[in-house]
Amino acid sequence: EEKMIKIQKEQKIQEIQEIKRKQEEQKIKEERDKLKKQLEEQKRKEENEKLQKQLEEQRKKQEQEKALWRKVAESVKNDYPDVTLSYLYVDNASMQLVRNPRQFDVIATSNMFGDILSDEASQITGSIGMLASASLGDGTGPGLYEPIHGSAPDIAGKDLANPLATILSAAMLLRFDFGLEQEAKAIEAAVDKVLEDGWRTGDIAGDKLEEIKASGKLAGTKKMGQLVVEAL
Repeated sequence: EEKMIKIQKEQKIQEIQEIKRKQEEQKIKEERDKLKKQLEEQKRKEENEKLQKQLEEQRKKQEQEKALWRKVAESVKNDYPDVTLSYLYVDNASMQLVRNPRQFDVIATSNMFGDILSDEASQITGSIGMLASASLGDGTGPGLYEPIHGSAPDIAGKDLANPLATILSAAMLLRFDFGLEQEAKAIEAAVDKVLEDGWRTGDIAGDKLEEIKASGKLAGTKKMGQLVVEAL
């Protein structure tokens, strides 16, 4: 009987020890989970603080750039009393460009906004293949003249690209770098004449593509270039 009591006592002790062991393990696990959660929260907090700092620096930079644009514009506007100066946020400028493009003569803006607005403006003219561009720097030359569109590798060599923006870029080159106004106007007049005669590349044919094709006035890259040369 004493032996049985001793065994039961030992079993009870073991059960108590096992309970304590499990309690300790649970406590350690809870502390580990709590520490892990604290570390994750700290990491998120640091990441958020870093992001907020980056956003604040970006905002300050934009404010400085905006202030510089306005400071320069205000400093020179009195030199051009015949020019009406107004300021627009880019979202409003984008809307106004579609609503009434004739109100604009020159839009001075940053490179990113300029890329966006020039692509939008190209659709007012009918196609991105119609717009020439000039990067003039300080105006002392030489400038960089090119169409506003890219190289369009997907249609390269297929005689599909509209060459008019490139041709009109050459007209800008003659006007601004070489001072050859009459020659520049001659190129622009030749382009106008070809379009007035009803010739179109696919990108400016619009919903009359089949009609223009049937009339024989749907031109590829080479043909359109030849027509402009002939109109000169």
